[in-house]
Amino acid sequence: MGLALSQARAALDTRDVPIGAVVLNAEGVVIGAGRNEREHDGDPTAHAEMLAIRRAAKEVPGWRLDGCTLVVTLEPCAMCAGAISLARIPRVVFGAWDAKAGAAGSVLEVLRETRLNHWVEVFGGVREAECAELLRDFFANHR
Repeated sequence: MGLALSQARAALDTRDVPIGAVVLNAEGVVIGAGRNEREHDGDPTAHAEMLAIRRAAKEVPGWRLDGCTLVVTLEPCAMCAGAISLARIPRVVFGAWDAKAGAAGSVLEVLRETRLNHWVEVFGGVREAECAELLRDFFANHR
C-alpha cells in the first residue's frame, strides 16, 4: 500500500484526485503503476487503476494478469472493477471505502458478482485511515 500511496501523493502535483495504484506480479514485483491523470490528460478513463492495469499488461505475455495483485488507495469504481475482472486479476487490496461510487462492496459488488465469469478476492480497509485522510485533505483544500 505504501507504493500506491506514493503514486497518490504524486497526483497532488497535477490537480488530480490523489488516488494511486500498483499491480504486483506473483513474485511481488511491481509491473504497473498509475495515479489519477484525468485532469492532466483530459481523459475520463485515466483512473489510477486503469493506468496501472494498462502498464502491467504490457509486461506480461498476452493480456491476462493471472497471479497478479492490484493495490489501490480507494475502492475501485464500476469502470475500474470491470477492467479488473476483464484483466483476470485475482486479488485486489484497497485502502479507503468509497460510499458514493465503490464497486467492491460499498455501493456495488462487481468484483464478486457470481453471474460474471471471473471473481476477485477483495481485501478492503488496508491502511484505510491514511488513504482516507489524503482524500479528505485534498477535497478540503479545493472547497
